Amino acid sequence: MDVTLFNTLTRSLEKLEPLNAGNIRMYHCGPTVYDYAHIGNLRAYISWDILRRTLEYSGLEVTQVMNFTDIDDKTIKRSHDEGVTLRKLTKKYEDIFLADLQHLNIKIPQYLPHATEHIGGMVAIVEKLLRDGYAYTTDDGVYFDISKSKGYGALAELDLEAGTQSRIANDEYDKKNARDFALWKFWTEEDGGNVFEASFGRGRPGWHIECSAMAISKLGETIDIHTGGIDLLFPHHTNEIAQSEAFTGKQFSKYWLHNEFVMVDGQKMSKSLGNIITLRTIMERGFSPLAYRYSILGTHYRAKANFTWEGLGGAQTALVRLGSHVGSSMGRINTDYQEKFGQIVAHDLDTPRALALAWEVAKDTSLSTADKTATLLEFDKVLGLGFTLQKEEAVPGEVLVLVRSREDARTNKNWVTSDELRNQINALGWEILDTDKGQEIKKK
Repeated sequence: MDVTLFNTLTRSLEKLEPLNAGNIRMYHCGPTVYDYAHIGNLRAYISWDILRRTLEYSGLEVTQVMNFTDIDDKTIKRSHDEGVTLRKLTKKYEDIFLADLQHLNIKIPQYLPHATEHIGGMVAIVEKLLRDGYAYTTDDGVYFDISKSKGYGALAELDLEAGTQSRIANDEYDKKNARDFALWKFWTEEDGGNVFEASFGRGRPGWHIECSAMAISKLGETIDIHTGGIDLLFPHHTNEIAQSEAFTGKQFSKYWLHNEFVMVDGQKMSKSLGNIITLRTIMERGFSPLAYRYSILGTHYRAKANFTWEGLGGAQTALVRLGSHVGSSMGRINTDYQEKFGQIVAHDLDTPRALALAWEVAKDTSLSTADKTATLLEFDKVLGLGFTLQKEEAVPGEVLVLVRSREDARTNKNWVTSDELRNQINALGWEILDTDKGQEIKKK
């Protein structure tokens, strides 16, 4: 089964041609572990889980690496603010993140390197870049000279003559050229004990050099696929390419894949708008994490997704109904549907069409329940919706939306509306109890 992917580097759909026959080496930019991942962050990991599952479904062996950024400006500041060691802070949020992946039925990558474990590799890269004239030192650190980089900015289609983007122009670090980026930051009092020795000066790595060192260490100087959210296209991935290729003299990654943002009620998530949503928030409101996965698969990974609570309720209802077609007896996989499914997911991970085909199977009256079960479970090798994990009757999405509305009514002391919503919930066959820990939902 041939796999076709949209390569951001070439802005085109390309047939996947492994560097080594039968094997794909891919690197995913992992989380900066200083806070909860929000649902926009988690979309990336769902998307790349679909990628891994599709590649394996096509018969390829996949070596998957996802890093943890456990030292940078954000992690250091948060550890100071909370009065804990950097390691204690990052371990806490790393564990929470891995639990999120498990809730979402995401396969854990084989390798999970930490930036702090690869300082030696980063130092070696910076030393060579200095020797070869790609980097220079200032009073506050070591910087990469992008004027020495061949084709700098091609991934993000930067027009260097047209000026800089605001994230560069407002860079807080002193340097010769506003576009140059930090490879290494010399120690300051704010860093506390988070410091490492290097021939060019005591300090800590810049953010971009971390991924280059970990990817090269685990996968080699040229990798097949590098992924990340669209927000990482520039400057992070752009700078990864520049420093990696200056270091090795080889192409860093053959294919680049990027997923789009998740909007909330049509707006970008931000702390200022107070619309940051985490998986914990979703679960506390009684929704299944797999309902969020289902909702994400309903939009192509390269298109913006829009999250609403009503939409999540609909996704949960749809997931439960689709799963109800999976019985206890296994029949035969329908080969016609199987072939169609393989072609759909292999064409740039087209999960919306794959879900539509799953529903076609569910509604096909010519198939026995046992054959539907076998075919849907075959699809689930890629979709990862966990049909076999759904043991208990889930609360329908429409009920959960009413529960959320009632919670808001009670918060605003709108008791009449609260009672009306309780009656609607009861009419749907569910009972709601008010406890010290909040609302509890039970089947009547």
